[in-house]
Amino acid sequence: MKPICLDSSGWIEITHDGANAKSFAKALSSSSPVIVSTISLYEIARYTLRVAGEAATEQLLAFLHLHAITPVTPEIAILAATLGTRHKLAMADSLIYATAQNRNATLWTQDVNFEGLPNVRYFPKIKL
Repeated sequence: MKPICLDSSGWIEITHDGANAKSFAKALSSSSPVIVSTISLYEIARYTLRVAGEAATEQLLAFLHLHAITPVTPEIAILAATLGTRHKLAMADSLIYATAQNRNATLWTQDVNFEGLPNVRYFPKIKL
């Protein structure tokens, strides 16, 4: 099966019981490999430190390391520059999207900036 790259927003939904948690949790229960961009790792850790503290962040990072952590390589950085320019994406979004593209993965996200892009599964945000 094609790998899945969960965007930071998807991980945050799952790990902080957001309104879209069930949609994103399907990625973890599928037989597809799940990859984690190091940029998402940063965003998730920063968010979790702010809202849940250091102990919760350590537990979450241990959980994320059960999946394939993908560093930013020179190839991913150059691809991110191209994709960011083409699709008008911010740096972090460009790097996450380039990571998914580089690994031939489908990006799962609720970030509207990715809506309609190739190899993206977009879940509209659910407002509570």
